[in-house]
Amino acid sequence: MNKPTPQPLDPSQVTARAHAVIAADRFPHLATMDGEQPRLRPVSPVKTDGFTIYVANLRSYHKTAEIAANPRVELCYLDDGHDQVRITGRAEVVTDRTVLEEIWEANPLLRQYLGSIDNPALIIYRIQPTHVRYMQEWALEYFDVEIEPPAAREPSVKQIR
Repeated sequence: MNKPTPQPLDPSQVTARAHAVIAADRFPHLATMDGEQPRLRPVSPVKTDGFTIYVANLRSYHKTAEIAANPRVELCYLDDGHDQVRITGRAEVVTDRTVLEEIWEANPLLRQYLGSIDNPALIIYRIQPTHVRYMQEWALEYFDVEIEPPAAREPSVKQIR
């Protein structure tokens, strides 16, 4: 088998391509640390604001204790063409009622499953990026992606089904 040759990539397109990968992957994988043991699981983001990602969670899930002990996490997005985006950041619990209501109203599954935005089982994490990387399939080289300032972002709330 011949080694695949990646298409040339214009560095000015890296940010747009990274956003496209995020938009294409409904279930990125979230990495946390459980003491000395890494843990990885698919998650379903409920809001995306540039490279800041919001993830719904239940307090009873094991990742709740993992994030409380070590809020450093990484999300990995992969599209159908195997391009990937890795967002390294810190997870923090969202307490802003306006943000919580926006996410709640956009997600009928949350409403159906939890019944009330004030359900104590619900946690929404905001993953604040500290480093974003993009890799085109077969390129075997990561490109650092500029993290846009908040004013440049176009937030989108994703509906989970």
